[in-house]
Amino acid sequence: MLSWGAAGRRALRWASGRAQARGLRASPRARTAMPSWVIDRYGSNEVLRFTRDMMFPIIHFPNEVIIKVHAASLNPIDLSMRSGYGATALNMKRDPLKLKTGETEFPITLGRDVSGVVMECGLGVSYFKPGDEVWAAIPPWKQGTLSEFVVASGNEVSFKPKCLSHTEAAALPYVGLTAWSALNQVGGLNQSNCSGKRILILGASGGVGTFAVQLMKAWDAHVTAVCSHDASTLVKKLGADDVIDYKSGNLEEQLKTLPLFDFILDNVGGSTEKWALDLLKKWSGATYVTLVTPFLINMDKLGVADGMLQTGVTVGSKTLKHLLKGVHYRWAFFMPSGPSLDEIAELVDSGKVCQ
Repeated sequence: MLSWGAAGRRALRWASGRAQARGLRASPRARTAMPSWVIDRYGSNEVLRFTRDMMFPIIHFPNEVIIKVHAASLNPIDLSMRSGYGATALNMKRDPLKLKTGETEFPITLGRDVSGVVMECGLGVSYFKPGDEVWAAIPPWKQGTLSEFVVASGNEVSFKPKCLSHTEAAALPYVGLTAWSALNQVGGLNQSNCSGKRILILGASGGVGTFAVQLMKAWDAHVTAVCSHDASTLVKKLGADDVIDYKSGNLEEQLKTLPLFDFILDNVGGSTEKWALDLLKKWSGATYVTLVTPFLINMDKLGVADGMLQTGVTVGSKTLKHLLKGVHYRWAFFMPSGPSLDEIAELVDSGKVCQ
């Protein structure tokens, strides 16, 4: 006769085999808290707080994975979010049905970029397994990456480029996907239609700009980059064909001496769009895409309904106005995408894009 101990061990082995056969995975031990950098209110740097008691991430949906963070990085969006930028829209995304009545969004963990190792997978995840080295850009309505672990949707995650360390890889996903969104998803540019096209990148020495220069050169476009003189050497090294120093004189007049462009990526905003669209070829499908939009600001100032209405009127009127002049006007935003990161990883491993 089996003792209860032996029977229990045999039952446990049977249950374990059944679990593996059904694709179930369980953490080796339960965790309830982890170290993180968080904010409990909006403000300046003094609102940042280090804690060892941040709630450990939980897989809520079958397509999610938990990543052990090996490296993370900061972007301008993190500084803006720390100050409360976009809080109205992001809170609506976090709780669209307003089920958490009386609760706040705090504590918030900042950080969008992550490079690390998959620790656990939801039941619907078959593309990744525990131990895989991955990278991702976590959308701003989710808890961020300045922590020991982070949860992400499987479709937001990609295998890390083999040629990069975790520290190097963590510098790229957010800026890379922001540029990819503007150029490919919104602008319609891709490897098969860029050859010979004239591309103008305003603000070419920032994170998004430097990635955009490399991507456009990888796709065989002619790139004119605008930056300050002290960044011109870097931008030329990344492949830009022409580099214009915006401090050396009237930028608009300098650019008017060049042939017209097929595409403009604007990372600067402000008064730039008042004259930049005149640099595009008319009635040829030429497109201007800006990453500097009033969408989140409108919602912060006017509320969800009025903010969205004001945003729709603004973008609609500008699109129609410029379409009647023979050019396309578009807004672009960061969009999380594992498949896009797959393509970026291939470009990095092939040496066409560096971090």
